[in-house]
Amino acid sequence: MPLLRFHWDFFGPDAGATADRFLEHVDEFCAHQGITGHRHWVTRHSLRATATLECDQAHLRTVRDRLRPRRAEQVLGA
Repeated sequence: MPLLRFHWDFFGPDAGATADRFLEHVDEFCAHQGITGHRHWVTRHSLRATATLECDQAHLRTVRDRLRPRRAEQVLGA
């Protein structure tokens, strides 16, 4: 099944820590929703951090509607 990546952006001097904490909540959400085999990470930039969740396309509506990511993309070749 194709993979999707969902992204959330955080800004400011604490952006990295906020993104890390957000992904802890995403882990809890995935456990409650039965989303297995997912990956996530934080990409840090100057005064900005992006939290990313990668999971099967089958979870599109659940993640989109409940976690409201700022943007998403399909992983090609997956």
